[in-house]
Amino acid sequence: FYLQQNALSPSESCLKSVWHNRLYLYSAAALVFGIWFSLKVAQKKKRFSDDPKAGKSNDSFADTLSHVSAVKIFYGSQTGTAKGFAVELSEAVKKSGVPAEVIDIKDYDPDDQLADECTNKSVCVFLLATYTDGQPTENAEWFCKWLQEASTDFRYGKTFLKGLRYAVFGLGNSVYVGHYNTVGTNVDKWLWMLSAVRVMTRGEGDCNVVKSRNGSVQADFVAWKVKFLMRLQALVEGEKKSCSGNCKTGGSRKSQRSDGQKEEEEEEEEEEEEEKENNNSSEADPVESSSDEEESGPGAGKKSGSVIDMEDLGNIMSRAKRAKVRSSGQGDQSQMVKLSKVNGVKTIEDEGERREMITPALREALTKQGYKLIGSHSGVKLCRWTKSMLRGRGGCYKHTFYGIESHRCMETTPSLACANKCVFCWRHHTNPVGTEWRWKMDPAEKILQDATEKHQSMIRQFRGVPGVQPERYEEGLAVRHCALSLVGEPIMYPEINAFIRLLHCRRVSSFLVTNAQFPEEIRSLVPVTQLYVSVDASTKDSLKKIDRPLFKDFWPRFLDSLRALGEKRQRTVYRLTLVKAWNVEEMQSYSELIALGQPDFIEVKGVTYCGESAASSLTMANVPWHQEVVSFVQQLADMLPQYEIACEHEHSNCLLLAHTKFKVDGEWWTWIDYERFQDLVQVQEENGGQRGFSALDYMAKTPGWALFGAHEQGFDPADTRFQRRNKTKDISGC
Repeated sequence: FYLQQNALSPSESCLKSVWHNRLYLYSAAALVFGIWFSLKVAQKKKRFSDDPKAGKSNDSFADTLSHVSAVKIFYGSQTGTAKGFAVELSEAVKKSGVPAEVIDIKDYDPDDQLADECTNKSVCVFLLATYTDGQPTENAEWFCKWLQEASTDFRYGKTFLKGLRYAVFGLGNSVYVGHYNTVGTNVDKWLWMLSAVRVMTRGEGDCNVVKSRNGSVQADFVAWKVKFLMRLQALVEGEKKSCSGNCKTGGSRKSQRSDGQKEEEEEEEEEEEEEKENNNSSEADPVESSSDEEESGPGAGKKSGSVIDMEDLGNIMSRAKRAKVRSSGQGDQSQMVKLSKVNGVKTIEDEGERREMITPALREALTKQGYKLIGSHSGVKLCRWTKSMLRGRGGCYKHTFYGIESHRCMETTPSLACANKCVFCWRHHTNPVGTEWRWKMDPAEKILQDATEKHQSMIRQFRGVPGVQPERYEEGLAVRHCALSLVGEPIMYPEINAFIRLLHCRRVSSFLVTNAQFPEEIRSLVPVTQLYVSVDASTKDSLKKIDRPLFKDFWPRFLDSLRALGEKRQRTVYRLTLVKAWNVEEMQSYSELIALGQPDFIEVKGVTYCGESAASSLTMANVPWHQEVVSFVQQLADMLPQYEIACEHEHSNCLLLAHTKFKVDGEWWTWIDYERFQDLVQVQEENGGQRGFSALDYMAKTPGWALFGAHEQGFDPADTRFQRRNKTKDISGC
């Protein structure tokens, strides 16, 4: 056998040698093939870079992906802002040569139609507002509910919307820290979970002018719109970003850019990171985006499920370090104005760096409503009762209850901002909201001077008007009362005490209304002629439903504000607004709140219907009849042994409950001796606050016509009642 093996032919020996060394041969062949393939690829890349048009024309798939047949703009809006943005974006898209369609999202059936958008080469844009408690607007409720369920329903599958190209712009207010732009964020996330592809980074518009990156929600939208139109044009022209192969959404975080462009984009990303931190929105996008303007930052990895490429980690950490250095360097200058117990508060932050409360869009809206705006955060407006009393047609309920001369009353506010968004707000929520003072601040002297001049200017317009009484016209030019109840929360103004002192120096009485969300500011308030607290509901749930407060701890603040009111020695008032079917059944709870604050007076008024508003579901059905208000007050009085019904103003659908200490020898003394009050304030100021005074020190006797049960029902017999017929009722006034 051994001899037979040695007798192999040369060819057999060669084959045997090849077989034994086959691994080396395979390796050599693979090496040669690899070198050949690499050369071919390099040559192809060189040809493509030399002639990009040829490369583009050969890439039919890229043309198909980048082509845009139309842009469909969906809006979810409560007050009409998002709808207006949709129309504006549609016009801009059409001007660029691309067909556009604006769609109310409530009229769109996503179950039947949304999947079609994956194949018809359209781009879907979603402009979505966030409403109360982070919920969608009424017209977007069904779409959001369907999309949320579809994103987790195995029957649809994770690729149900594969091929759908979309962009999202959310509208919100960063004052609502826990719910800021949640609807836009969620829709963006749910679309991605169904394999839809972003064409650009989600935009966020902020109604809070302090934290808004561009100064207002309108400016935020304009900035986002410009970026969207640029991205859309790129898609139309067939441009396609290069992709390293790691892109999750078909786009790329990398592109071939010059060093200068990279630095600029890095700066943009850093600014966006800072803005996110300022907006208390550290939640990262759930996936990588195909946009050049992707907001990456140190918060991007905090959320579970986020994806960060290892090669991007170094850049992210570098930007985080630079942002930290900048923030630490500016830490001493980042303080904003806080509400203060003292006058003349100055802040560390440079006044010029803060933004104005009144944006151009807000200024336009308030001006249309008849406001005379003052400086950057104040306003004045002529009350309907001022006009009425100038003509001898009767005064407001304050004239009946407290002896105010309505034609000499100036209705103003040093702060248009408010901490609530009440359903019955008769300003239709055009004013800004906030929980602390973070805007530019005008001095109290300028506000009062300008308010007085503008008020007098409005009074002068009645000179020579038929029916205006000459003596009342002359009296009206001399302001004697100031109702700080026009709109907003006057007590938010850091120099409110200085403003009140200036009023009293001019011997102008002060009637200040607060919404019971700033207890410490109530405690620190200097004496006012009469201090009001709005008690719009008596339970936590109903207060949240009616007032829609911004503070998370609104109920403890509310209760503490009532306690603070009880500590005041001057005249105090609870103002109850009855909303039929909302808060008229809470009798026992109201009596408990009254026991907590022990106010001198309780005004009970039926809600005034201010017309249809998208921001409120209030209708005429929620307005109680006067007899229903009377019945409520009578039942409430029966539960309060220290209070009785004192006055009535039927024309305003309002009654007054007064503490029995104002009933002297069987006669009511609810009116105010205004000259006596000014003398008492002056004495207290001269004595450095050592000599105080109480509400009983400046009361005056109430006339018989103002009392409850009188046949005049609160209408001054010195005037002539005027009945409007077939005319729209003027519902403006305090």
